[in-house]
Amino acid sequence: MQSLPDLNTLSHIQKDELIAVLWNQVQSLSAQLTATQQSIKELQARLSLNSKNSSKPPSTDGMTKPAPKSLRGKSGKTSGGQPGHKGATLCQSAQVDEVVIHKSTAVCPACQLELTDFEVVEKRQVFELPELRAKVTEHVLMRAHCSCGAVHTDIWPEGINAPVQYGPRAKAVAVNLNQSHFVPMARTCEFMQDTFGLSLSQASLQSFGQQAALCLEPTVAAIGQAVQNSPVVNADETGIRVGGKLKWLHCAVTAALTWLGSHAKRGREAFSDLGILAGVKSVMVHDGWKCYQEHDCRHALCNAHHLRELVFVHEQEGVFDSWAKEMMDLLLLANGEVQQLGGPLTPERQAWFRHQWEVLLQRGESFNPPEQHTGAPTGKRGRQKQSKAFNLLMRLRNYKDDVWRFMTDAGVPFTNNLAEQALRMAKVRQKVSGCFRTEDGAKTFFTIRSYLATMRKQKACLFDCLVSVFQGKPIEPQLA
Repeated sequence: MQSLPDLNTLSHIQKDELIAVLWNQVQSLSAQLTATQQSIKELQARLSLNSKNSSKPPSTDGMTKPAPKSLRGKSGKTSGGQPGHKGATLCQSAQVDEVVIHKSTAVCPACQLELTDFEVVEKRQVFELPELRAKVTEHVLMRAHCSCGAVHTDIWPEGINAPVQYGPRAKAVAVNLNQSHFVPMARTCEFMQDTFGLSLSQASLQSFGQQAALCLEPTVAAIGQAVQNSPVVNADETGIRVGGKLKWLHCAVTAALTWLGSHAKRGREAFSDLGILAGVKSVMVHDGWKCYQEHDCRHALCNAHHLRELVFVHEQEGVFDSWAKEMMDLLLLANGEVQQLGGPLTPERQAWFRHQWEVLLQRGESFNPPEQHTGAPTGKRGRQKQSKAFNLLMRLRNYKDDVWRFMTDAGVPFTNNLAEQALRMAKVRQKVSGCFRTEDGAKTFFTIRSYLATMRKQKACLFDCLVSVFQGKPIEPQLA
């Protein structure tokens, strides 16, 4: 480090030059310090992101999982079932398959007379499964010769196509385990062997799934058309692994219907090729991604995303102002009133919420002004990078009608949970059984999953539905 020169030996011009050099160095160091502090702040904020205050999935939390927190306040109710709650206790059945009579003795030990006057003291029932063994039915084709010389041969019943084959119920059990409950193929075959004594191969199980998907293609196409014409459609997408490569799973769902489809692309090209979301003309509920916003329809944004982002902002700025917390409370209050009313709020109440929202937006913007570029040009193209809080406020202001759509339009949900739940099962399947090895395997799974998720929403028995599929006459969902 250079020592300070003797100022007494310097002329006025030399002192001015020294001051200018030192001033430039101070300016440069000050700019570096500001940039370093900003980088540290961004890195600290990035480290504090988790599944509770952002859109990151819980799997990214690692070993430092955040403490559970809920945005719901205390209801004042005790834990457990509430008065009037319909229980699920095992009760005795009026339909009995077998009765076992228990008598103490047939002869009186005291007088040796035969006992005939018995009365029922108590009844107890045991619910048990029958012996789970495969039932083998042999079909014999007969031929008859008439005295006139004619030969009469019967025909095989519908569905009897091979010397040895599995029946619809056996196929339904296997596909239900593999496609609905995500049991891997090898373990499904082991279960079928241990439980029913059926030596099922993985190739046979794969062919069962392909057979079901082929039969269900018209039904799933009708589901997609019905979703497209629904007054409210929830949409979302997530990455999946197919053949070791990244693909995208897209969904379009309603409260009663689920449609799933995969594509190599995530955005516009996928929407155009799949054809479902591109035709939505009513209300589309989504997470605010730009490609969704380009659709020519009304939009509703998922407020679960907003709540998580507001949690993060409040954790960062709560010591200065509680505007983010008050925004969360306002959204939850409006949602509670919509749920209680069972529909849109009155115009007066809507106006009150919008006024409160505007006040909170202005408060938040006062604490998060836009960052202005200072210093030499960086050479980077595009808009100036802004803070997460500023970007969130701009979205909440520019799309405030979409944020509050749940309050103004009938049937519009507060969140996009319907779509996220539809995608979650594919992620569970991927964690349990690994990635999809082929495009055909992925298509088979999503076709069957679309049908089963739809029938589950409509309170149907999935096993009966799969049996009907393998009988060639699938139970059709209600599409209205």
